[in-house]
Amino acid sequence: MWHDVKALNATASGLFALTILACIASGVWWVSQRPMFNLRTIRIENIANEDLRHVNHLTLRNNALNRIKGNFFTTNLDAVRQAFESVPWVRRATVRREWPDQLIVALEEHEALGTWGEDGRLLSIKGDVFTANLAEAEEDHALPAFDGPEGSEKEVLSRYAELRSWFAPLKLIPQTLSLSSRYAWTVTLDSGMSVALGREQTSATLKERVDRLVGIYPQLVEHLPNIDTIDMRYQNGLALSAQGLKIPAEGAKPKPKPLAKKPTPKHN
Repeated sequence: MWHDVKALNATASGLFALTILACIASGVWWVSQRPMFNLRTIRIENIANEDLRHVNHLTLRNNALNRIKGNFFTTNLDAVRQAFESVPWVRRATVRREWPDQLIVALEEHEALGTWGEDGRLLSIKGDVFTANLAEAEEDHALPAFDGPEGSEKEVLSRYAELRSWFAPLKLIPQTLSLSSRYAWTVTLDSGMSVALGREQTSATLKERVDRLVGIYPQLVEHLPNIDTIDMRYQNGLALSAQGLKIPAEGAKPKPKPLAKKPTPKHN
């Protein structure tokens, strides 16, 4: 090898190139560590170009800002994104650098539609379940209650929108909607009435049952104004319970009414 001039020249050229690259890398690292590249500003924006309603500086500082490490060059943008997405009410975050010492963080907030389950979580208008201050959500509007098996959130949300339109002719609004583990639907309306709709045997099952209820409901409330529950799972009828409704026991005979006595004729 030592007598091979070409090999020696190639080796020398390679070592020289490696030296140059090492020097360049060292220089870049040295420059990148200068104080001028320390992060001085983290600008928060709303993806929707609106004011943030629930996310404030205090929650951002406590949950995200203190977790940002490094400078303009060395900060891990994915780690920064995850830190901001861990903040209550934040649905999504995007992060980008802006020369020479800024990070621009764009946030998308959750918009709560109602509660989900019994553990105080919230359901957003996009079908996401998230954890945040329930009292803050209640300040915006009344919160319907939703429940269902894990993974059914978007299905429940879609069904809620349909039920609102189906019950609109009666001027009734769904207040709770539950999908059981057997995938049977139960809805409670703002009148306080609970309606069992059952399982979807076909894609039109629930719509047909609601339409049948909508058609007969005015007659029902005319005679029974305080209906508690209605069961629409019957093919050609329904079952209900109402305040003041009395049903004779099975096998009981109706009590006969006494006959009216004829008045005794008077003789003048």
